Amino acid sequence: QVQLVESGGGLVQAGGSLRLSCAASGRTASSYAMGWFRQAPGKEREFVAGLSWSGARTLYADSVKGRFTISRDNDRNTVYLQMNSLKPEDTAVYYCAADRVLSTGSDRYEYWGQGTQVTVSS
Repeated sequence: QVQLVESGGGLVQAGGSLRLSCAASGRTASSYAMGWFRQAPGKEREFVAGLSWSGARTLYADSVKGRFTISRDNDRNTVYLQMNSLKPEDTAVYYCAADRVLSTGSDRYEYWGQGTQVTVSS
């Protein structure tokens, strides 16, 4: 069992930055691949970024490449999403998720956090 708690969301102006954190609890949390997803009002949940358990492999959605960076600190059982050059279209609820295998499909992830709101004003 893995429990995930996101934090770090908020309101920021376009061009600004935010760093999201996802604290994982559970004996084997550090052995899970982690993903960040987001869901805007009226839209489906979409993949943002993912990271293998070792941190050696990363995946990014085309819409965030070069602006967002995913990382993890296994000693702290925490995954981060550094978001730079934010745009109004990045506004969404951001969720972190965990699974044994790194993938981009939300249906592949077993554990989910409760989400944190990110709002980017123009």
